[in-house]
Amino acid sequence: RGPFAYVDATLPDGTVIPLMRLRYGGSARSWGFAIHLASSGKYQDSILPNGDFAGTPEDALDCACGLFLADPTAWQQPPTN
Repeated sequence: RGPFAYVDATLPDGTVIPLMRLRYGGSARSWGFAIHLASSGKYQDSILPNGDFAGTPEDALDCACGLFLADPTAWQQPPTN
């Protein structure tokens, strides 16, 4: 909708949960990130775990899923060797 892309999760029972909102930042690797706050039903601009205000959609999805699933390993980089 408008300048935003909204990302939802669908649970096995069909329940849809809003996760995050992305805002295009001028390149495929630069997207603003806002997490959905269930307490208010609104989106809050957020910082990615690496400290950046913008990143790839994959970075934002890893962050949102890590937060909603309480899984901090979602933010860890895989080994390079």
